[in-house]
Amino acid sequence: MSSLTVPGTIQGSLVDRAARVSPFGAALKVASVAFGVALTAAAAQFTMPIPFSAVPFALTPIAVLVTGMALGARLGATTQALYLMAGMIGLEVFVPSATLPPGAARLLGPTAGFLWAYPVAAFVTGWLGERGWDRKYSTSALAMIAGLAIIYLGGASWYTVTITHSLRATLATSIIPFAPVDVAKILIASAILPSIWKLSKT
Repeated sequence: MSSLTVPGTIQGSLVDRAARVSPFGAALKVASVAFGVALTAAAAQFTMPIPFSAVPFALTPIAVLVTGMALGARLGATTQALYLMAGMIGLEVFVPSATLPPGAARLLGPTAGFLWAYPVAAFVTGWLGERGWDRKYSTSALAMIAGLAIIYLGGASWYTVTITHSLRATLATSIIPFAPVDVAKILIASAILPSIWKLSKT
């Protein structure tokens, strides 16, 4: 057993558990992935541009982290890969923007690093969720912060190489202004999965 597993918990994601007790387990997993893609796309529509940055405020990272933990590592990463594919073929699932490129070009634009990090972040939060981190508020928050750090790392690396050519400028324009709000959102969202697990036992 991994040392990262929360003692006293059964391994597996929330969707894994639901699929095990459902006669339609496989269909439930497919529906969960589809819902995760739709939720991520819907979260992207709640956005606000920032005058000094090419990176807008959006709810997308929270959707990535929550769905990743709920679905588990493999399905969580698959969900975000499908989300990126949907955007690549021209579906309007990315953050609406008058300045960022549309469609597949978005994955080469200023925010590409954040987007490419979504499947990785979902995999990591899902992996931790499978080990019981989504059962308690504190560990749920830590798992989501780990996922957010991966999104920030991917986004900042690409943004530095393609836009600012300065780590200090990148932090000032694409990370620091967003971190307090993103952490606040995590502190709220971290209660979601522990609450669902608690209700499922009643």
